[in-house]
Formats: sequence, C-alpha cells, structure tokens
Amino acid sequence: MKFIFEVRMKPGYTVAEYADAWVRASEIIQRTPGALGTYLHRKIGEPDTLLAIAHWQSKAHRDAKDDSQHELVRSILARHAEKCVITVIGEFEDPDWQVLPSDRAEVPQ
Repeated sequence: MKFIFEVRMKPGYTVAEYADAWVRASEIIQRTPGALGTYLHRKIGEPDTLLAIAHWQSKAHRDAKDDSQHELVRSILARHAEKCVITVIGEFEDPDWQVLPSDRAEVPQ
C-alpha cells in the first residue's frame, strides 16, 4: 500500500532542511516490519512543495507503526508539524492495473 501526503514548507523552513530530517527519520522508520521505502518528489513550478510517498507491505503494517517509540523520530515529526503544512492525500492499495512499455509489459493476474 502507499501512504501519500503533500508537504508545503512554511516561510523560514527549506526543502533541504525538511529532506535532511526526512532521511534521518526514515532510516529509523524503515526498520519497522512491513516498511518498503519512502520517496519525496518536488512539485514542478512550486519548489517549496513536496509529494511524499511511503510504501508499506499492508495498511495493517503501517497502522502498527509507532513513531512515539523513538525520540529522534518524535522530535522530527513535531518539528515538521510546526514548520510545514502537511496534507494527507490518502492511503492507496497497490495497483490492480499497470500499463508499461511493451518491453516491460505485465499482465494483471
């Protein structure tokens, strides 16, 4: 499953600062069972806006994650809540359909 959210920096906080903290927190969170990686994408034309995508084995795995267990993660998330506007876009299942270039085509089962 994918957990997707938008992050907009408030004045005085940079994308570089956010990304540095994101990497530090993600290195810890990715030790959680079911964590499959995270990605940050910068919005074209809006350099202070990011799209964050966290990949999880299942919604149950993501829901079982407990960020309060690690002080560094807790402090990073608290700072982000203060310095950014975070909008959850949603939780999405892995795709039922894919259309890939013909040399990589996959047929849904």
